[in-house]
Amino acid sequence: MLTVRSLSLLLALGALFAVEAAPQSRNRSGKARNGRKKGQQQQQATTAFEQAQQIPQGVSTATDGNTILDTTAMVNGLPLRFKVSAPADQFTTDSGVDGATQDAGAAGDLGLNVLLHGDGGQSFFDFPNQAVQNNVAGAVILAPDANLFWGGGSGLDRTDGVAHAQAVSDLLTTTMPQVLAFNSSRVSFTGVSGGSLLLSGFFMPAHMATFGDATAGQESQVLLNCGGLEPQVDISDANAAALAATRVHFQSTQQELSLLQPAIPAAIQAYEQIVAGQGLDADAIGALQTVDNSPDGGHCEFDEKDFVSGVQLMADSFSAIVQGGDGKLAGTNVDVLNPVVGNEDLQFSGAS
Repeated sequence: MLTVRSLSLLLALGALFAVEAAPQSRNRSGKARNGRKKGQQQQQATTAFEQAQQIPQGVSTATDGNTILDTTAMVNGLPLRFKVSAPADQFTTDSGVDGATQDAGAAGDLGLNVLLHGDGGQSFFDFPNQAVQNNVAGAVILAPDANLFWGGGSGLDRTDGVAHAQAVSDLLTTTMPQVLAFNSSRVSFTGVSGGSLLLSGFFMPAHMATFGDATAGQESQVLLNCGGLEPQVDISDANAAALAATRVHFQSTQQELSLLQPAIPAAIQAYEQIVAGQGLDADAIGALQTVDNSPDGGHCEFDEKDFVSGVQLMADSFSAIVQGGDGKLAGTNVDVLNPVVGNEDLQFSGAS
């Protein structure tokens, strides 16, 4: 379900972005293909990132009636455009939101669910997690990459993963408190395709201690949709300990991309081994880490119909899956809470 409100913006989105969240490869120039001829009047080829900047930022209304702030901050030299949706009175008075009442840096009660989109940025503009759910506000960040790939590079080779993961962490700890009052001890994450590669390959092994340190009273959950990588960086003792307290769910489909069919099980096994190394037994691991690929759909088609509606279904099911709910996909009887122990070797019926 598209959440952009104006017709002009919908037309812009349709022209600029196809539904391509699958891990992509760059063309030779590193730029998005757009089909325009060189001699076209004043129409120079632009990257996907540059095209995204043509879509206005600002304040709008979310599907649940709350307020969306869409803005950009420079973080470690990278332009991070992000959206956050919450009640207006939870924004800071410096944010530019009408009805804002909070001081910069003020603590709030709302948790935060931060979504990283797939390659091409579709889920950034759809903002599927914009509705406040279980007292958790939604946020989404646009990849600072010419092709809107989280981690840069292409396919499973995310050459800018370290820098992008650090930028996400710093945005949440330094910039976000300047615009929203939220509970920094309740920050969770959702990945979609390429966003899941960045989270599992780089962010979780390097930064979970910042958001999931149980000894500091923090709790965090990670929902990895249609993507997963083994850790691509070293894991410190502090991050390993945090992962042993972080709820993680891996969700795929029966006809996942062939590129991801070996990568996701490898990621499952790697994260299972990390927490086993922290002393968790099989029962504890199975309660902490779960997996499912039962939907009979293609890449990210969790509703067995479509990419966009499939990702929306997972966003609507976030609380039910990783925050102690019944484990059923919203509006269905499909229970996806299978322990990773004994279910590491996912079986697929085909490939999309």
